[in-house]
Amino acid sequence: METKVVIVGAGLSGIMAARTLMESGVTDILLVEKSRSVGGRLATRRIGEGKADHGAQFFTVRSPELQKEVESWLQEGWVRRWFGDAHPRYTGTEGMNALAKNLAAGLPVRLNTKILSISEHPDGCELHLEGGGVIKSDHVLITAPAPQAAELLGVEAPVVFHPCFVGLLTLEGPSRLSAPGHLDGAQLPHGVERIVDHMKKGISSTPVLSVYMTGEWSEKHFFESDEKVLATIIDLVRPYLGGGSEGNGNQLKRWRYAEAAEVVDQPFLEAGKRLIMCGDAFLTKGDESGKTRFESAYLSGKSAGEFLVDRVGYS
Repeated sequence: METKVVIVGAGLSGIMAARTLMESGVTDILLVEKSRSVGGRLATRRIGEGKADHGAQFFTVRSPELQKEVESWLQEGWVRRWFGDAHPRYTGTEGMNALAKNLAAGLPVRLNTKILSISEHPDGCELHLEGGGVIKSDHVLITAPAPQAAELLGVEAPVVFHPCFVGLLTLEGPSRLSAPGHLDGAQLPHGVERIVDHMKKGISSTPVLSVYMTGEWSEKHFFESDEKVLATIIDLVRPYLGGGSEGNGNQLKRWRYAEAAEVVDQPFLEAGKRLIMCGDAFLTKGDESGKTRFESAYLSGKSAGEFLVDRVGYS
């Protein structure tokens, strides 16, 4: 098949780039996603009767662009204010993946499609698919994490990413986390970055915890079995589990590329005449956070989409 613009990766950056293109009248586009759902790290999983976010838990707002969008999302009922005063933490009312699906509604998306390599030619690009087949496109925007994007292009990655393990623990009774069901900071055991109780967060009918491990800890234990990693995580956070202890539905999510070790000080990179890379590791000018997050992915995708609107107009 052939199309004007292919966007690789249907996470937040890819979705926002596609929305920007479509809203500007560039409709001959295609979002290609290797997973079975849009959202990327806006990920929610059902576990028995419960439900858990196991990627981004919330987002904050520092830019007027995102603030304007969030006001409309609040009116639509897609997000709500969870906790925090100086920089409120917003979360999806039905989980973070539901927000991604709402944002992607109406976009041309091809799921369960893995791209093996991308080649650029004077008259366009070719995306070579697993199992055979080629998609031809005038322009390609790659929103996958930079190491994966670099692998597709056969170039050196502009940034390195840390992994992250997330233990998803089902409980037989209430946890010891107090409202609003979120705990992070120095008081947690070494190696534990964050704990979230999704029943107290308001998206699960049963107690399910997400336990996030630091990048350093996850890297150290990356090649251990799921069973061993989960057992270690449970031992570390047992004081927070409550009298009911853990149930039998425990799972482990391995994010190989969770957070960039460093960032790129521009919202996207041109990797060729017709190739662009963007994502949460690409920060817009004036971004004082210095780290990957929901808002950096949002702004990077919009910036790349706006650039492509101009680029497609002259191609």
